[in-house]
Amino acid sequence: MSNGLNACGNVVGLSTLSTKTLSRCGDLYGASEPMQHLFQMIGKVAPTSANVLIVGASGTGKELVANVIHKMSKEKDRPFVALNCGAVSPQLIEAELFGYERGSFTGAVRMQKGCFERADGGTLFLDEVTEMSLDMQVKLLRVLESNRFYRIGADEETEVKVRVVAATNRDPLEAVASGALRSDLFYRLAVFPINVPTLCKRGSDIRLLAQLFLDQLNEEEGSSKNFSRASWRLMNEYSWPGNVRELKNIVHRAYILADQELDIVLAVNPAQAATDDQASDCVTVPLGSKLAEAEQRLIYATLGHCGGNKTLTAEVLGVSLKTLYNRLNEYQAKLFLHDPIPQMRPYSVQART
Repeated sequence: MSNGLNACGNVVGLSTLSTKTLSRCGDLYGASEPMQHLFQMIGKVAPTSANVLIVGASGTGKELVANVIHKMSKEKDRPFVALNCGAVSPQLIEAELFGYERGSFTGAVRMQKGCFERADGGTLFLDEVTEMSLDMQVKLLRVLESNRFYRIGADEETEVKVRVVAATNRDPLEAVASGALRSDLFYRLAVFPINVPTLCKRGSDIRLLAQLFLDQLNEEEGSSKNFSRASWRLMNEYSWPGNVRELKNIVHRAYILADQELDIVLAVNPAQAATDDQASDCVTVPLGSKLAEAEQRLIYATLGHCGGNKTLTAEVLGVSLKTLYNRLNEYQAKLFLHDPIPQMRPYSVQART
């Protein structure tokens, strides 16, 4: 089944909750006001030749935005080449960008085109551009100004026509102020800046995207799994530090774990679940302790384990959110009565069943 679009429009081909209000722009999905604004900005800049600087946290879909801009441009049939500047060592990035001639250095057994040359006539996406060294930023700036560069070891310049779409997960103005990004390069790249919203600012998109990802998995596997009520409650409480990438991965993990009903509570922190047998995940309760004291230690330890998320804490403890709030209010009242919270020792003993 195909439900892809090169331009912005409604999702087609899916028939569940996610399709009622969810629209898409290329491989970007959203119904929230921030995403509708993003779609509008993409629609404005894509048909032009302007360089674009995409700003957004990790996992928000910056490369997807760049890809949509290319697919909606006049050069959509020309190459789209992507390079993560933070993933290439400073010693190799010049060769990655500009290529090299045969024999220009040890191991250069043949001529190799760089990203600029491979993207000629199309779009070059430079992800995490603020991770590029200042020396390399000077060379990049020259190419942007002249459309010319030297392959390593070459005697003649190569001329290209490339649209550059750059991205960063840092505030570019802060990067300029700190000296990590040259101001002249910033202004050359940010002809048209675009901000990609974090998932926690997208409201109902969280549930709609989760359902969309589940729909896709159900279709691929020929299943009919669904989310538990606890999962729906947790979705808008969790902070989603990994944004859309994290949401998609959590849905996939929960899908694999589930027989029929997905519980994302079990999938939200797999790294922690994988170390349940380590001492740091255990609560020490001295023999002779009162039951209320043991309960208080467990609640505070679980709250810390869940990063302060009370909804997730209640789910892990198997109590209602109201019960958890009542307990925390009781402990807070003890502070005002000068009844200190029991000292929290390092977690070194794990309860066994």
